[in-house]
Amino acid sequence: MGYRNENAEPSAATFRVWPDDPTGFSTHRIGKLQHNFHQHPLFQVSELAALAKDLVPFGNCRFTRPGITQASSFTHDSQHPDGRSVEEVFQRIEEPGSWVALYNIEVIARYQVLLCSIVDTMRASVEREQPDIFDVNGFVFISAPPSVTPFHIDRENNFWLQLHGRKTMNVWDHRDRVVVPADAVEDFIVGHSLRNVRFEEEFRPRSLQFETRPGDGVYFPSTSPHMTSSDPAWTAPGDRVSISIGVTFYTSVTRSMARVHQINWLLRRFGLSPAFPGDSPAADAIKTPLGRLVGAARWSLAKELGPARRLRREAKAPPGSF
Repeated sequence: MGYRNENAEPSAATFRVWPDDPTGFSTHRIGKLQHNFHQHPLFQVSELAALAKDLVPFGNCRFTRPGITQASSFTHDSQHPDGRSVEEVFQRIEEPGSWVALYNIEVIARYQVLLCSIVDTMRASVEREQPDIFDVNGFVFISAPPSVTPFHIDRENNFWLQLHGRKTMNVWDHRDRVVVPADAVEDFIVGHSLRNVRFEEEFRPRSLQFETRPGDGVYFPSTSPHMTSSDPAWTAPGDRVSISIGVTFYTSVTRSMARVHQINWLLRRFGLSPAFPGDSPAADAIKTPLGRLVGAARWSLAKELGPARRLRREAKAPPGSF
């Protein structure tokens, strides 16, 4: 389909990610990245089609309903809205509006190795501020413009890399409480809910906007609001597909923040307005060990009561949640 770079592919040892501003990179703020993983053989369209087939038994191929916008709820279905098989989806992947996401690609061994190699190229920069990287996951988004990924937040830190085509990425500071209120972040971390994480057009000027091509990337911290769009203006026959990957990971810092959110979630239900993680190191030092205990207790209770109670959707604790 004309997406593969046939010119002197680098050897495996030369694939890497690096900050656009190495001296200014911090895991605590949004930063522009560069990379050459778009040339990696496993990120070519034919290999991703094979990966999608491998992911079908795991239920890790996800689809969106027609007509979604950046303000739509961020929900995916394991069945294509028109009943297409994964093979047919890739056969018709250049049709405008086609969209498929490949979730948790690390369940396939060759991609688990690849994801770890991506993180390893940035490990020293990350662990200087956030030690103990764990649970590296990968999410590939494949679409033919016009297409969008709706506004949402994630628990993990994220290396977002553009692999093919072009895409616009908007990212907001994870500390911006106008865009996502503190209680909405807590509901997501503790209760899995994005109900109150909603996009409003007046938020757009508060974001950093990146116009990305293959080789471009963005780093953003845990709970940074973000969304994407891809316009058909750049497309040409044989080049109509935009592909990006989010390589996500937890650290000791994201785990501590999640534990603070556990306590804040409880305190807010008693009518209090607790300090957001990072705002008060002294309060965080008290909340972190308590949050670990509370989170573990809630998870154990959910497993016991889950089949009969509303808590059943919490029967599996998110990695890094406490």
